[in-house]
Amino acid sequence: MPMPIAAAPASWTSAAAMGAGDVDQQPLPLLLRPALLHGVSAAAHILLAVAVAGRFVFAAGSQRRKEPPAAAARGAAFRWCRLALRATWALAVSEVFLAAYSLVSWYLDNNSGGGGGTGWGPPDALTDQADAAARAVAWLLLAAYLQLEYRRRGEERFPAPLRLWWALFLLLSVLAVTVHAATGLQYKLPVPALSWACDAVSVLAGAVLLVAGFAAERGAAGGSASEEPLLNGANGTASAENGGDDSIDASLFTGAGFLSLLTFSWMGPLFAVGYRKTLDLNDVPDLDHGDSVAGVLPLFKANLEALTGDGSAGQKVTAFKLTRALVLTVWWHIVVTALYALIYSLAIYVGPYLIDSLVQYLNGDERYAGKGKLLVVTFIAAKVCECLSKRHWFFQIQRAGIRARSALVSVVYQKGLSLSSSSRQSRSSGEMINIISVDASRVDLFSWYIHDLWLMPLQVAMALFILYSTLGVASLAALGATIVVMLANVPPMQFQEKFQQKLMDCKDVRMKAISEILRNMRILKLQGWEMKFLSKIIDLRKTEESWLKKYLYTWTMATFVFWGAPTFVAVVTFGACMLLGISLDSGKVLSALATFRVLQEPIYNLPDTISMIIQTKVALERIASFLCLEELPMDAVQRLPSGNSDIAIEVSSGCFSWDASAEVPTLKDLNFKARQGMQVAVCGTVGSGKSSLLSCILGEMPKLSGEVKTCGTMAYVSQSAWIQSGKIQDNILFGKEMDSEKYGRVLESCSLKKDLEILPFGDETVIGERGINLSGGQKQRIQIARALYQDADIYLFDDPFSAVDAHTGSHLFKECLLGALGSKTVVYVTHQIEFLPAADLILVMKGGRIAQAGKYDEILGSGEELKELVGAHQDALTALDVIDVASRVSEPFSSSGAAKLSRSLSSVEEKDKQNGNEDVGKVQSGQLVQEEEREKGRVGFWVYWKYLTLAYGGVLVPFVLIAQILFQVLQIASNYWMAWASPVSKDAEPPVSMSRLIYVFVTLAGASSLCILIRALFLVTAAYKTATLLFDKMHMSIFRAPMSFFDSTPSGRILNRASADQSDVDTSIAEQMGSVAFSSIQLVGIIAVMSQVAWQVFVVFVPLTMACFWYQRYYIDTARELQRLVGVCKAPIIQHFAESVTGSTTIRSFGKENQFVSTNSHLIDAFSRPKFYNAAAREWLCFRLYTLSCLTFAFCLIFLISLPTGLIDPAIAGLAVTYGLNLNTLQVTVVWCMCNLENKIISVERILQYISIPEEPPLSMSGDKLSYNWPPEGEIQLHNLHVRYAPQLPFVLEGLTFTFPGAMKTGIVGRTGSGKSTLIQALFRIVDPTIGRILVDGVNICTIGLHDLRSRLSIIPQDPTMFEGTVRSNLDPLGEYNDNQIWEALDNCQLGDEVRKKELKLDSPVIENGENWSVGQRQLVCLGRVTLKRTKILVLDEATASVDTTTDNLIQKTLRENFSEATVITIAHRITSVLGSDMVLLLDDGVAVERDTPAKLLEDRSSLFSKLVAEYTMRATHT
Repeated sequence: MPMPIAAAPASWTSAAAMGAGDVDQQPLPLLLRPALLHGVSAAAHILLAVAVAGRFVFAAGSQRRKEPPAAAARGAAFRWCRLALRATWALAVSEVFLAAYSLVSWYLDNNSGGGGGTGWGPPDALTDQADAAARAVAWLLLAAYLQLEYRRRGEERFPAPLRLWWALFLLLSVLAVTVHAATGLQYKLPVPALSWACDAVSVLAGAVLLVAGFAAERGAAGGSASEEPLLNGANGTASAENGGDDSIDASLFTGAGFLSLLTFSWMGPLFAVGYRKTLDLNDVPDLDHGDSVAGVLPLFKANLEALTGDGSAGQKVTAFKLTRALVLTVWWHIVVTALYALIYSLAIYVGPYLIDSLVQYLNGDERYAGKGKLLVVTFIAAKVCECLSKRHWFFQIQRAGIRARSALVSVVYQKGLSLSSSSRQSRSSGEMINIISVDASRVDLFSWYIHDLWLMPLQVAMALFILYSTLGVASLAALGATIVVMLANVPPMQFQEKFQQKLMDCKDVRMKAISEILRNMRILKLQGWEMKFLSKIIDLRKTEESWLKKYLYTWTMATFVFWGAPTFVAVVTFGACMLLGISLDSGKVLSALATFRVLQEPIYNLPDTISMIIQTKVALERIASFLCLEELPMDAVQRLPSGNSDIAIEVSSGCFSWDASAEVPTLKDLNFKARQGMQVAVCGTVGSGKSSLLSCILGEMPKLSGEVKTCGTMAYVSQSAWIQSGKIQDNILFGKEMDSEKYGRVLESCSLKKDLEILPFGDETVIGERGINLSGGQKQRIQIARALYQDADIYLFDDPFSAVDAHTGSHLFKECLLGALGSKTVVYVTHQIEFLPAADLILVMKGGRIAQAGKYDEILGSGEELKELVGAHQDALTALDVIDVASRVSEPFSSSGAAKLSRSLSSVEEKDKQNGNEDVGKVQSGQLVQEEEREKGRVGFWVYWKYLTLAYGGVLVPFVLIAQILFQVLQIASNYWMAWASPVSKDAEPPVSMSRLIYVFVTLAGASSLCILIRALFLVTAAYKTATLLFDKMHMSIFRAPMSFFDSTPSGRILNRASADQSDVDTSIAEQMGSVAFSSIQLVGIIAVMSQVAWQVFVVFVPLTMACFWYQRYYIDTARELQRLVGVCKAPIIQHFAESVTGSTTIRSFGKENQFVSTNSHLIDAFSRPKFYNAAAREWLCFRLYTLSCLTFAFCLIFLISLPTGLIDPAIAGLAVTYGLNLNTLQVTVVWCMCNLENKIISVERILQYISIPEEPPLSMSGDKLSYNWPPEGEIQLHNLHVRYAPQLPFVLEGLTFTFPGAMKTGIVGRTGSGKSTLIQALFRIVDPTIGRILVDGVNICTIGLHDLRSRLSIIPQDPTMFEGTVRSNLDPLGEYNDNQIWEALDNCQLGDEVRKKELKLDSPVIENGENWSVGQRQLVCLGRVTLKRTKILVLDEATASVDTTTDNLIQKTLRENFSEATVITIAHRITSVLGSDMVLLLDDGVAVERDTPAKLLEDRSSLFSKLVAEYTMRATHT
């Protein structure tokens, strides 16, 4: 029998002895003798052990403890101390392992005769063993002492003697390396691998300890070294024992003791809570500081900046530099887990290495007489090391993944806040969401695979070494087969990389489209376009599915290759043995088979590892590409502190352009100054550059030349209101402390008090996403209130008065701009000419230039631009001789009349509408947006059943199971055959010939591989079909959901299901479900084989298995809720990111970047908390399952060695042990796969939740079809119409009876909140009448399909919407019209000339949200859509709010020309927009107060309508 590797120390001693006596070789000098080296080391470690033991005794009698340092002082020193403690424990464990390994090797070698009779020559053998034992004991004592002191003491430095010892130890370690190198190089004597391993561990640990010791010394302050205790208290986040308020650590992990950390018992309190109740996020403890964003982000940013250089660092970020920065950030976890992985790899090969010895012992070989117990102890010790190392390896590497993900999401968020306008246009919100939801998670997931790159060759090398020791040169065949298998995987992996990239690109495009659709779902439903846009999503998904299919089937082929790889390697190896005439006894066969089984792990992991490397590389490249995007230049505006200058804003020779490559800049030749306290008005026609002017002052617009200076803090109110999800109060305070008096004044100035009184929770009411449950006017007033509360020096208003009615606009202008901001510098853009005279300076914009500048009276007669605007305004006012009427009613109206009319400022119908939608969530709470729903308790069986039977009715599932069972049976049969048909020893007669042995094995192995291929194909086919069906069903359900669902559901929740959950369904769920079945089948197979030789194993196996399942049930209650919390806590990160990017201009203008970064960090930590404790819970369970399975294996081994020799077949017993080696792993795998599946299946559960959303009424009715020209007249009759949004809410419209005559123009007016928009929503059946009915040309609209109705109506909504695409696709999304018709529509809506200027004409690009078009131009595009559609009924909902008066007049003219035969219903805040109507309906509190022609209503001086008109004209003429 060849000498085992464990005998290496003996061989070294023998070689040294022979070298000393050989005349041909130079004898070893005394200084290089092993005895001297080991003797000095042993003596030093014995002294250390005695000193530490004495310190223990001394410490027991002295409980003196210094007060811990202040939190500010606990920083670097504390981290270095913790590093030293961990390094000491790592070294102690290594020394114990090496000592045990050395002892077992020496014992086996000394008693097996393998050493050639040389034995261990004194004193070398004794000193070697004494050194190993002394090192193990000394380092264990030191580690234990440091751990105890670390928890009890309150200081942060190590005593000088300890630092001196670490220096001495490093010196001894380096000396040992030198001696061994000299021995091998100069004297040509072999140095055993064990010694080199010991040297490597010692040098590395010594260096770490020495650096940590002296770094901690520098980091701590004060105190005498001679009086220092060894370490400070156990945690670095709270002053635990000083009686302060923070006496208990929020993190369970931070304060845990050594044994608690070792066994994961520190998770006990959380499990106890999870077992008693359903966990909520508040029940989950905080993170350790090092795992939080605050702990990891500064380090990561410092590392990244160091690698990319100063200045424009973002331009230099590459995937490689990003990887290096991540590695440097989590290097300690990588190093520690590498050590764990090394110990694990060594431990798993102990069994295959010793299996031959066990078979020989059971066969009665005299060489192994009396060694049965030692073999059993060695087997068990290896299993214990395997358990501990693997569990802590996995836990620590997951911590590294959490840290990496937190760091990446944080830097991506910060980058998103600082992107320039061109960068924002180049990346859609969907793409950016994918970066934080998919790509960052991919990097997190890669942490599992990070060590496979070097572990794989190491494990293969160890396997080949064992094969060489048992099969000789035939192992070269195994090496060749392994290389062939690995090379065979290169082409599939190359394809997989390509498919993965394509898949992610397609996902980006799809998510971008879904994100845009969700933002604009209301307009899609009003226009009846949702199914058209759903078909676009389905088409995008089909493209994605084509790559998904290729990806999955490529993965299937790679999986087949590597599942069959161990079998292929075994066939090649045994075939080589037959050809080379190498005898195969059962011990060698079983050792080889056990090695092949262990070799399965690196080979099985190879395709996944390569796939993960590819995916992670793609993810890092995408993140690096995003980090390289251009940022907003910080020097575009020179910002001076408050009080430094009399000039608040100064622009000199300014030239700006949104597109730097454009020939004509957006703004040119800008020169103006605004002194402190000036009111500056900006006016001009649509597209003249008004909003761009504000952008250049803010520094948001790329500067080509010139200079911009501002002095003081700034506040900005955007034209399109940006409102955060959350409470109204939080939106107004915007991070500032509450000052009740100031807050009240702001609410009063912005006319918000009455609104808040009506809302169910006042200013605590939660606003839906993008302010969805507020009217346009309310959103603008909240924006203004937010600006006022900041008390800035400079205010920029971008036409906020367009979204409010005439009275409210006047109130805001007087109370805010002229009142509260009277002493501030204000620049306001407006289309309301009546607000211009109050300005100190008016800037009239035309074609990107300041055409006129000065006071109102000065410039009115000096140029045509302002004169044109004022003239158009006056023309509008002269309609129906309004001025005369105004003069008659102005006196009695006066201020008291205004006070009476102002009563209804408060309530808004949109708000009431959304209050109605609160019923979608939890009506009892009254809030619109609820915490995300999550199932509680066990995942129902119906979820599994639904998933299994969705594809082909579940018909493929039995075939998958049958294929796996056949595979397992054939695998066991092939191994059983090899064990039975091989002779027990060289002397025994083989039962069959060598050729027959191999042929039968090849047949059985080949059949088993074929089963794997069939299983994989069936599994992937079912998975692909199920993923496709779930996607289609969920999206159909979402698109058919009522509008109330979208109002109450943040888009982040929907996007999370469409992105992360769908990704799990695409690639993970089927594999997890298969793993449960496959591992269970394998476990049954192992127990069946073990029971062949020791049926008594069931005595232990059954109760231990029951204990395993009890642990699993105890665990799953907590883990399932933690996993659900992970899913729930992910959506807020996505939503906050999307909101922040959308409102980045506002955030930057207020200087609130740090506040939002802090919020993002809090959300990331809230996501990491359940993720961290979920990982710890998993390892808690696995550790206990490993321990129980080790007991089963130990019982089997003890039973085998206790039986008399010859009672059982040694070969079959050896086969049972060979399978038993995998028992612990497989038993854990079964339970863990079940738990993991229950966690993963939550993605299916969440998708099924959305599949069951209540849907709108049918799109079309199957009954009588409407005529093609319905409605022919366009008459609308309202009969006793009552509308409310939920049964428990009051009516918004009460008993409304009115007829809109066909082919006539009807204007609807009324204060904000009177029910105008609710009436329109009822007409379009966004909400159905509760009582009463609506007839259109005699047809009850509730009896026809939604599309039949909505496709026959047209609407121009208040919020103008454009979709990403082209001008053509925006005007004609359904592709129903030719180019001539589209050009005619563009000309009608005053955009024809603008589009003709563009190079691509109708194919000119429109970016996401139409951001490259002004708000006014977007409104004109909406007008163009309806002129194309030409329906008999047209609704204008504040359609001209965002355009100037001149353009408004042109639009009214266009409508009169194109819709002369149509019924036109107009809701407008501009009274002039309804004065030309045939009929006016005035609503108040949901009731029709007045209805008649405008002329008749104006004749009645007491009518509310005449008072509204008078108020408007009075404002227009006297403001």
